[in-house]
Amino acid sequence: MKRLLLTVAMLAGMNCATAALAEEVAVLTPYLSSVATNEMVETFKADATAKGWSVNVVDTRGDFQQLASRVEDVTNAGVDAIVLVSVDPNQIGDQIAAAANSGIPVFSLDGALAEGVSANITTDNFALGTILSDYLFEALGGEGNIVKFFHSAHPGVRQRELALDEALKKSPGINVIAEHYVQVPGPIDNTRQAMETFIRQHGDAIDGVWAAWDEPAIGALLALQGDMPDSDIVIAGIDGNPQAVELIGQCTNLAATVRQDFSSIARAAVKEIAAVLDGGAPSNREIFIDAMVVDRESLGVECE
Repeated sequence: MKRLLLTVAMLAGMNCATAALAEEVAVLTPYLSSVATNEMVETFKADATAKGWSVNVVDTRGDFQQLASRVEDVTNAGVDAIVLVSVDPNQIGDQIAAAANSGIPVFSLDGALAEGVSANITTDNFALGTILSDYLFEALGGEGNIVKFFHSAHPGVRQRELALDEALKKSPGINVIAEHYVQVPGPIDNTRQAMETFIRQHGDAIDGVWAAWDEPAIGALLALQGDMPDSDIVIAGIDGNPQAVELIGQCTNLAATVRQDFSSIARAAVKEIAAVLDGGAPSNREIFIDAMVVDRESLGVECE
């Protein structure tokens, strides 16, 4: 009996030690309400938890000052790794440097590289912007007026904007006649309101909508459906948001999106972090995941 009790006590002690050694990972983002960001966070959390890691998710709801403060909090708490999702680490450079100086590896998902960041796992956002721009310009026959919806605070979106600028240089027949910096949170409603204003200002002069991600594309579509339901304005976005894909399949003005594989981004991040926590190094500092165009053709949908 004493031997049995001793064995149980030893096993209990081992379990406590295992729990105490669980890796603690802090995941921080200001955009958890975004469909794409939420997909990455949830996939990362599931895969990391399966590894036995303790995952703490922090959403600062668009507040970058609070984001900086929370990074300081988790650094002081001595977490084993910090993961930033849909954030430009350069905006909180001091906090990233402090974490790195404390020996805490910092990883970026759908973000950017910065001093102190071990690796950025993302899609090539400049390529995404190029694919989007080329698709929209071709759909317009190389001529027409477009409206641009963007959000430069996101490093990936900024790269897409730069790609649009390059595409415009090569397509003199395409003109940006209006543009709007989309507010986050609430990008769909914010874009819908802005698009309603552009419709009043420009009406039939608008031929296309370049949306840096799918929520603004959906907002622009809602405005068209309310104010110009018979319009042939072409809308295209990026991300492969399920709602956007459904609307494409319904033959609405939303004609295409460029699908990012957010689940693969998150899973690749877990793999890279595991390597670092085991004493290794990331396979690369910038890791790109492939993307693909989703349109009516790829969905097998024929529209009259």
